[in-house]
Amino acid sequence: MDVIQRIITLDRRSKGFYIITNDLVKKLPELKSFSSGTVNFFIQHTSAALTINENWDADTRADMNDILDKIVPESAGYRHTAEGLDDMPAHVKSSLIGPSLTVPITNGKLSLGTWQDIQLAEFRRQPHSRTIVCTIIGLRSN
Repeated sequence: MDVIQRIITLDRRSKGFYIITNDLVKKLPELKSFSSGTVNFFIQHTSAALTINENWDADTRADMNDILDKIVPESAGYRHTAEGLDDMPAHVKSSLIGPSLTVPITNGKLSLGTWQDIQLAEFRRQPHSRTIVCTIIGLRSN
Protein backbone atom coordinates (compact mmCIF):
# COMPACT_ATOMS: atom_id res chain seq x y z
CA MET A 1 0.00 0.00 0.00
CA ASP A 2 1.41 3.38 -1.00
CA VAL A 3 0.42 6.90 -0.01
CA ILE A 4 1.18 10.05 -1.99
CA GLN A 5 0.09 13.54 -1.05
CA ARG A 6 0.22 16.61 -3.28
CA ILE A 7 -0.96 20.17 -2.80
CA ILE A 8 -2.51 21.70 -5.90
CA THR A 9 -3.28 25.38 -6.38
CA LEU A 10 -6.08 26.21 -8.79
CA ASP A 11 -6.17 29.40 -10.84
CA ARG A 12 -8.25 32.32 -9.62
CA ARG A 13 -11.94 32.04 -10.46
CA SER A 14 -14.97 34.13 -9.59
CA LYS A 15 -18.34 32.82 -8.40
CA GLY A 16 -19.63 29.72 -10.16
CA PHE A 17 -19.22 25.97 -10.63
CA TYR A 18 -16.18 24.84 -12.63
CA ILE A 19 -15.16 21.42 -13.93
CA ILE A 20 -11.66 20.79 -12.58
CA THR A 21 -11.18 17.04 -13.16
CA ASN A 22 -8.55 17.48 -15.90
CA ASP A 23 -6.73 20.17 -13.90
CA LEU A 24 -6.40 17.77 -10.98
CA VAL A 25 -5.42 14.72 -13.04
CA LYS A 26 -2.72 16.69 -14.91
CA LYS A 27 -1.17 17.69 -11.59
CA LEU A 28 -1.27 14.10 -10.27
CA PRO A 29 0.89 12.15 -12.75
CA GLU A 30 1.41 9.45 -10.09
CA LEU A 31 -2.25 8.51 -10.39
CA LYS A 32 -1.44 6.44 -13.50
CA SER A 33 0.80 4.15 -11.45
CA PHE A 34 -2.02 2.93 -9.16
CA SER A 35 -3.98 -0.18 -10.12
CA SER A 36 -6.55 0.44 -7.38
CA GLY A 37 -7.15 2.74 -4.46
CA THR A 38 -8.75 6.03 -3.63
CA VAL A 39 -7.86 9.68 -3.90
CA ASN A 40 -9.18 12.23 -1.45
CA PHE A 41 -9.48 15.84 -2.55
CA PHE A 42 -9.74 18.40 0.28
CA ILE A 43 -10.16 22.13 -0.35
CA GLN A 44 -8.49 24.30 2.30
CA HIS A 45 -11.03 27.10 2.25
CA THR A 46 -14.36 27.97 3.88
CA SER A 47 -15.95 29.91 1.03
CA ALA A 48 -15.59 27.28 -1.70
CA ALA A 49 -16.38 23.58 -1.94
CA LEU A 50 -15.89 20.46 -4.03
CA THR A 51 -18.63 18.36 -5.58
CA ILE A 52 -19.24 15.74 -8.25
CA ASN A 53 -21.95 16.59 -10.71
CA GLU A 54 -23.05 16.30 -14.33
CA ASN A 55 -20.51 17.35 -16.93
CA TRP A 56 -22.57 17.23 -20.12
CA ASP A 57 -24.76 20.34 -19.82
CA ALA A 58 -23.30 23.63 -18.56
CA ASP A 59 -26.81 24.60 -17.46
CA THR A 60 -26.49 22.19 -14.53
CA ARG A 61 -23.62 24.28 -13.16
CA ALA A 62 -25.59 27.51 -13.64
CA ASP A 63 -28.66 25.92 -12.03
CA MET A 64 -26.61 24.78 -9.02
CA ASN A 65 -25.35 28.33 -8.57
CA ASP A 66 -28.86 29.78 -8.91
CA ILE A 67 -30.56 27.35 -6.51
CA LEU A 68 -27.90 27.85 -3.84
CA ASP A 69 -28.41 31.62 -4.14
CA LYS A 70 -32.12 31.03 -3.45
CA ILE A 71 -31.48 28.68 -0.53
CA VAL A 72 -28.78 30.94 0.98
CA PRO A 73 -29.53 34.54 -0.09
CA GLU A 74 -27.16 37.42 0.59
CA SER A 75 -30.09 39.38 2.02
CA ALA A 76 -30.66 37.03 4.99
CA GLY A 77 -29.33 39.53 7.54
CA TYR A 78 -26.06 37.90 8.56
CA ARG A 79 -24.00 39.26 11.46
CA HIS A 80 -20.66 38.37 9.84
CA THR A 81 -20.28 40.98 7.07
CA ALA A 82 -16.73 42.27 7.63
CA GLU A 83 -15.43 40.57 4.47
CA GLY A 84 -18.32 41.53 2.21
CA LEU A 85 -21.99 40.68 1.77
CA ASP A 86 -21.17 37.50 -0.15
CA ASP A 87 -18.77 36.11 2.48
CA MET A 88 -21.15 34.63 5.07
CA PRO A 89 -23.44 33.11 2.41
CA ALA A 90 -20.27 31.58 0.92
CA HIS A 91 -19.46 29.97 4.28
CA VAL A 92 -22.97 28.51 4.55
CA LYS A 93 -22.90 27.17 0.97
CA SER A 94 -19.46 25.68 1.56
CA SER A 95 -20.77 23.89 4.65
CA LEU A 96 -23.77 22.55 2.72
CA ILE A 97 -21.71 21.19 -0.20
CA GLY A 98 -18.61 20.16 1.74
CA PRO A 99 -14.83 20.49 1.53
CA SER A 100 -13.83 17.01 0.37
CA LEU A 101 -14.43 14.16 -2.05
CA THR A 102 -13.10 10.62 -2.19
CA VAL A 103 -12.96 9.02 -5.64
CA PRO A 104 -11.98 5.41 -6.43
CA ILE A 105 -8.98 4.70 -8.64
CA THR A 106 -9.17 1.83 -11.15
CA ASN A 107 -6.27 1.01 -13.47
CA GLY A 108 -4.64 4.41 -13.09
CA LYS A 109 -7.78 6.46 -13.68
CA LEU A 110 -10.45 8.13 -11.58
CA SER A 111 -13.50 5.85 -11.55
CA LEU A 112 -16.04 8.55 -12.37
CA GLY A 113 -19.26 7.78 -14.21
CA THR A 114 -19.80 8.78 -17.83
CA TRP A 115 -21.53 12.05 -16.95
CA GLN A 116 -19.58 12.84 -13.77
CA ASP A 117 -16.80 15.36 -13.20
CA ILE A 118 -15.18 16.93 -10.17
CA GLN A 119 -16.28 20.52 -9.79
CA LEU A 120 -15.03 23.49 -7.84
CA ALA A 121 -17.90 25.43 -6.31
CA GLU A 122 -16.62 28.98 -5.89
CA PHE A 123 -18.99 31.09 -3.80
CA ARG A 124 -17.20 34.47 -3.73
CA ARG A 125 -17.65 37.07 -6.49
CA GLN A 126 -14.05 38.27 -6.16
CA PRO A 127 -11.73 35.75 -7.88
CA HIS A 128 -9.69 33.59 -5.51
CA SER A 129 -7.03 30.96 -6.06
CA ARG A 130 -7.84 27.76 -4.19
CA THR A 131 -5.63 25.11 -2.63
CA ILE A 132 -6.56 21.42 -2.70
CA VAL A 133 -4.76 18.70 -0.75
CA CYS A 134 -4.82 15.46 -2.77
CA THR A 135 -4.06 12.20 -0.97
CA ILE A 136 -3.73 8.99 -2.99
CA ILE A 137 -3.87 5.69 -1.11
CA GLY A 138 -3.66 2.44 -3.00
CA LEU A 139 -1.83 -0.37 -4.71
CA ARG A 140 0.64 0.39 -7.45
CA SER A 141 0.69 -1.56 -10.71
CA ASN A 142 3.54 -4.03 -11.17
